[in-house]
Amino acid sequence: MSDRKPTVLFVCVHNAGRSQMAAGYLRALGGEDVEVLSAGSAPQDSINPVAVVAMAEEGIDIAGNTPKVLTVDAVRESDVVITMGCGDACPIFPGKRYEDWELDDPAGRGIDAVRPIRDEIRRRIEVLLAEILPARGAASPAASPADEVNPVIAESLHELGVDTAAAEPRLVTAADSPRTTSW
Repeated sequence: MSDRKPTVLFVCVHNAGRSQMAAGYLRALGGEDVEVLSAGSAPQDSINPVAVVAMAEEGIDIAGNTPKVLTVDAVRESDVVITMGCGDACPIFPGKRYEDWELDDPAGRGIDAVRPIRDEIRRRIEVLLAEILPARGAASPAASPADEVNPVIAESLHELGVDTAAAEPRLVTAADSPRTTSW
């Protein structure tokens, strides 16, 4: 990467689950050091509510996000394009870094099935950050998401039986993650 701030685009079919969770983590852990985009080849009308809850458990609010359609311009302006099941819908430009993250689709799954998907996304984000921002190294606890959960999200979590007060923050490092496949 050059000295300028890298731009990362996450793409999945509906832009309602995997790509939104990945974008949420990268925004939270990368902070001002990285630009984050997400899009879908056939976006849904809204974010998967279980993905919203899963991220809220990590202190990251993606509830206000809106699925967006994938555009050629979004790919063109990105340094890294990470696909998550969109197949051939992603245009290829020379000089870009492309990765395909094979992850289960959280659509139609309950919170217990979505948590491992979310956790795998976080591990991959940690690796990605270490690679695109090597001077920063692994995310520090200071770069972690907020410790407090939004009261509206906390109420939703409570309705699902999740005790936000008992949740302990944890930091997953790049060393905990398997390497991803590059195109």
